[in-house]
Amino acid sequence: MTNPRFGGLVALAFMAATTLPAQSQVAEIRDSYRVALDGTFAPHAMPKLSGGVEGFNVDLAQLIGERLGSEMTVDAAQFSGLIPALQAGTYDFLVAPVTVNQERSENLLFTEGFMDTNFAFVVPAGSEKRDGIEAFKGMTISVNRGSAYHTYLDDHAAEYGWTVVPFGTNTDAVEAVATGRADANLSGATVAAWAALQNPAVDLSYEIQTGLVWGLAFRLDDAATRNRVDLVLECLKTDGSLAALSEKWFGVTPAAGSTIVTPTPGFGVPGFPGYQEDAHEPSCDLS
Repeated sequence: MTNPRFGGLVALAFMAATTLPAQSQVAEIRDSYRVALDGTFAPHAMPKLSGGVEGFNVDLAQLIGERLGSEMTVDAAQFSGLIPALQAGTYDFLVAPVTVNQERSENLLFTEGFMDTNFAFVVPAGSEKRDGIEAFKGMTISVNRGSAYHTYLDDHAAEYGWTVVPFGTNTDAVEAVATGRADANLSGATVAAWAALQNPAVDLSYEIQTGLVWGLAFRLDDAATRNRVDLVLECLKTDGSLAALSEKWFGVTPAAGSTIVTPTPGFGVPGFPGYQEDAHEPSCDLS
């Protein structure tokens, strides 16, 4: 005969097993971590007049440290050197925004996305609201020469009839909009939002959804630390911390359902190598 009390304990144990990550999958919290980012990618990281760097991802690194109760040393370096230094063991992980794709996922582990990596237009201040890409048909659009946004505009020029005007820097491309030499500028959504915050002559406009996300990068042999930080990101999404950083650095309140406020099941980015299924629930109890 089954003991009902024993059966209840088994049920509770099963429930716990399906809502908490297996401890073997999650690294012990360390006293300190050394991380790195590109210190010239505003507003994610940029030099301060007083020295050091500041920006969205700098604050994100510090929030991760606070939630873990660990010291975070944030190094700024050229983006091209970040991944080799990570692989060499110089850094524990990268806090730079790195787009998760198939090729990178075969060589690195990623946390779940902390933000969608979309494209966005800026337009002259006071322009009418544009709710779709069709609203930019026939326009003159400035862009940073050689960027992914330049490629996108060229690839769709015949379809939308726009004239693409490339510039050596995105700052110059935005200035072309501010001075009436272009009808709009296309860049990354966060860069566009920052430009609109800094330049009263332009407004943030329509955002193109790419379906891609930015994640934090780890070595392939360090899934346990990746999983630990993934849990922290879920906490920062659910407690409003990432939304607050978006408002601070981009002037944007995240839409419901966007990656920056929506935890992803499991560990990593579904559909890419390195993703681990796991039935845990998001929590800020990170002990």
